[in-house]
Amino acid sequence: MGRIEFQKLPINTLVGASWSAFCSIKKGRLIDKGYRKKYILTKIVCRILSLLVPIQNRMYRKKLADKPLEHDPLFILGHWRSGTTFVHNVFCCDKQFGYTTTYQTVFPNLMMWGQKFFKSTMGAIMPDKRPTDNMELSPDLPQEEEFALSNMMPYTFYNFWFFPKDTMEYCDKYLLFEKAEEKEKSVFKRTFLKMIKISLWNTGGKQFLSKNPPHTARIPEILEMFPNAKFIYLVRNPYTVFESTRSFFTNTIRPLKLQNISDEELEKNIVEVYKKMYFKYERDKALIPAGNLIEVKFEDFEADPFNTTKRIYETLSLSGFEDAREAIEKYLGKKKGYKKNKYKYEQRTVDIVEGNWKFALDKWGYSLES
Repeated sequence: MGRIEFQKLPINTLVGASWSAFCSIKKGRLIDKGYRKKYILTKIVCRILSLLVPIQNRMYRKKLADKPLEHDPLFILGHWRSGTTFVHNVFCCDKQFGYTTTYQTVFPNLMMWGQKFFKSTMGAIMPDKRPTDNMELSPDLPQEEEFALSNMMPYTFYNFWFFPKDTMEYCDKYLLFEKAEEKEKSVFKRTFLKMIKISLWNTGGKQFLSKNPPHTARIPEILEMFPNAKFIYLVRNPYTVFESTRSFFTNTIRPLKLQNISDEELEKNIVEVYKKMYFKYERDKALIPAGNLIEVKFEDFEADPFNTTKRIYETLSLSGFEDAREAIEKYLGKKKGYKKNKYKYEQRTVDIVEGNWKFALDKWGYSLES
């Protein structure tokens, strides 16, 4: 185990932000009483580390900025706690894919210089298991890129981890992009492309593999950048998704937030964001070219991950499955003893899901027993 418990971090992940991003994210936002010390310490560390950012920017311009991508990315979509991490880890066994690492999510501006030192420091203090489940953690493991983007620019949904009172504002602006300005969208696209190129450089992959729940609501923007992008959309029993998301958000937000938020407010935001994301995806998925989207129930993937993975490769006309077969089988063999969280649904949970997410239950044929 790392020496510092995740819940007792004296700083939050904004320590790895560029100084301009840090200042923009904080501008006009309230820091609640009790979080000033964490904010000030985070600010000091961020300011010191940000002095190194120009070094990476110079290296990026020299080595990667003008280098085109060989392939449009493969995106794993789905609401939080829909099994995206497991599917991501399986596909990362295929060495043709590059991805964002856990280290990169915290220090995306310290990738092309100083990584060895900062990664060893990070590895020495971080826990080796995620606090919300038993999934392995280490600096080099795959991670969702929204955390990295939130340290590179101010226009991401994950600002809500720091300022949860403003969750729905961030949702409408930077999850759905419905209220974002065109210049904000332009910065998002430019920064995302930069992050992808650095991720591929870092992992040695040829095609970027994205696992990022917020992208579920960004299909138009993704297709503007990558017209031939391919997508895996995961769904999972909404009762499980609600319970697991509430646990994940509750535990993850504690060491990151700079504002108070009640359990009731957190639940309300989960309910509303799910609805907005669901209907945005359903509306926009018709934009995806034929043959570039597959929708999968996570329960089916979990029951037979090897053959479901093979089916995804075939449906999306992805090459490389046979070359990755041995690595995939080896990874899945290690996961056979993994104990996932079990959920016992209280009546209140049942009422919330059936009162707010019945559309998902009906569309995918889920029930309390399924």
